[in-house]
Amino acid sequence: MFSFLEKGDRTIYDLRMLSPFGVEAVGLKITDLSGKNIDAVKAAIACNGFMIFKGQQITDEAFAAFLSKLGQLTFTVGEKPVPGAPMLNLVTNVGRDRPPRSVFHTDTSYIAKPPAFTALRIVKVPSSGGETLFCNQYRAYETLPNRVKQRFAQAKVLHLVSGLTLDKSQETQSWHPLFRRHPISGRVALYLSTPERCQAISGVNAEEGRRIIRLLYKHSIRKNRLYRHWWQAGDVIVWDDRCTMHRADHSQVVGDRVLHRGLIVGERSMGI
Repeated sequence: MFSFLEKGDRTIYDLRMLSPFGVEAVGLKITDLSGKNIDAVKAAIACNGFMIFKGQQITDEAFAAFLSKLGQLTFTVGEKPVPGAPMLNLVTNVGRDRPPRSVFHTDTSYIAKPPAFTALRIVKVPSSGGETLFCNQYRAYETLPNRVKQRFAQAKVLHLVSGLTLDKSQETQSWHPLFRRHPISGRVALYLSTPERCQAISGVNAEEGRRIIRLLYKHSIRKNRLYRHWWQAGDVIVWDDRCTMHRADHSQVVGDRVLHRGLIVGERSMGI
């Protein structure tokens, strides 16, 4: 654990390092954040992948107000909005005949400016199961063989929409660097989503491109590099979509699982 923000000689709060990556803000209420403290939080998330805030007994209005300090809120067209909070969307298993499908992915990567940050606040915790998992795409890049880094240093990947019905006025695909330099941390991440959405690599034929994407994706989600979060009442998590992938584990859920999600506008992807 180490001091994160200080004012004079007084520590405002601490960060606890998680294993294998990520951080937890200890004793921090997100409603108290403003000004330079917000910049420090954004930097910490960018460097560590995600940040957990415990004990946040807040409303949707307060949640959205906090997110708006991180940047401009955006909404994924085709998702279900939260009643009374149209810039948030509902993530739930309630009313479904079978569990939702979730694989490791990066949110809304099929648009030219994908989200920078995604945040979830727990509304109803199931009796068991329903964890959220994260993988570290900085580490995924760093552990690639040098020959792979060299071969694909300038490569781009075509990201396509899946699972949503969009009209012709909406973005449905975009090319992004395979190796993406983070605008805050300066580090390079392996920028992928599920292979269902990553359909081509520049400079490689279609069949070979899909094979390479599958191999890189498998490399990204090795079990020894994953963080698994068990939700508790009052939890809020903010993660950086530019350097992580995530998924929900619906395999052993018992009871209702309800979360509200917010997205923050990002920028055009920058290669290395």
